[in-house]
Amino acid sequence: QVQLVESGGGLVQVGGSLRLSCAASGMLLSDSAIYWYRQTPGRQRNFVASISARNFVTYVDSVKGRFTISRDNAKNTVYLEMNSLKPEDTAVYYCKSSSLNGDYWGQGTQVTVSS
Repeated sequence: QVQLVESGGGLVQVGGSLRLSCAASGMLLSDSAIYWYRQTPGRQRNFVASISARNFVTYVDSVKGRFTISRDNAKNTVYLEMNSLKPEDTAVYYCKSSSLNGDYWGQGTQVTVSS
């Protein structure tokens, strides 16, 4: 059974940092493109960052220079390092894997940036 589990969210002050993790079981993340999305209440889930199976990375403009996506294949985990956090980064963050075997989502982790 494929499962993605996000962790690392929490409450942080403006300008602070968090590192989110997306750990997989039942599949190899190294074979997949991994995406981070975020969602606030009443709004659609929006793309934040992605890393391809070949480690090509992309970011939404609003997080460029502040967020870094990376993977550790030995730990079967993808990370989202978030620095210089702003109140508008507050959201539930989700990871998604995409491969020939289909798409899978994690349950999300809450990030709250307080001013």
